[in-house]
Amino acid sequence: QLVKEEDPLAAQFQNRSVAEKRSITIAWDILMEDRYRELQSAIFVNGNEMVRFKQLLINTVLATDIADKERSAAGKIRWQKAFHPSKNPCGDNLDSSGNELDDVSLRSLKATLVFEQIMQASDVAHTMQHWETFRKWNRRLFQELSKAYREGRGATDPKEKWYENEIGFFDFYIIPLAKKLRECGVFGTAEREYLDYALENRRRWEEEGREIAKNMIIEYEAATASATVSRATGATGETQS
Repeated sequence: QLVKEEDPLAAQFQNRSVAEKRSITIAWDILMEDRYRELQSAIFVNGNEMVRFKQLLINTVLATDIADKERSAAGKIRWQKAFHPSKNPCGDNLDSSGNELDDVSLRSLKATLVFEQIMQASDVAHTMQHWETFRKWNRRLFQELSKAYREGRGATDPKEKWYENEIGFFDFYIIPLAKKLRECGVFGTAEREYLDYALENRRRWEEEGREIAKNMIIEYEAATASATVSRATGATGETQS
């Protein structure tokens, strides 16, 4: 949206992953303040480690920009190289320079990808938790996007296909992501829990979501109308006084 509005921040970050890059910049500037010297020394002890940590930070945060199709496609190829080399669509297991990945490089790639999956899952964590938690944050997201659209800062009205879009989001992003969390094998017993919750929430949304979406629309429109009346009444009172 910032790119469409030609906001200065968009130009600053080359009109790509603007919110994510802004977050990285702010977080890094804060981390590098003198008051966090002790924390810095716990994370990295020299310049090489600092550079590596910063690159890891950048990769993991940018991985949450699922609207960037190019980055998402590259991420899928990297995942195949690391965890399913025999199914790699490129037919090889080479690094970006065309060299065969050695064991150390492969472990490093796997570790980076695991961090990225954790960040992606954190970004949509409500979809892999209890049904009531999912409903709570789904409702708040609907309200946020509806408000943005009403103020002219959204391309589409969320109420048009909220039910259908949630089904697609589960099928094409959430459930594949939950399966990756299971595949990487580092979450112990919790890895199955994420997928189970995602599948159950998807099932319940398919059964109950249409009515839930309808009620959210009614609730939001009623609240909007009430707020409009209140503002109008207040403005009339000020004029009369």
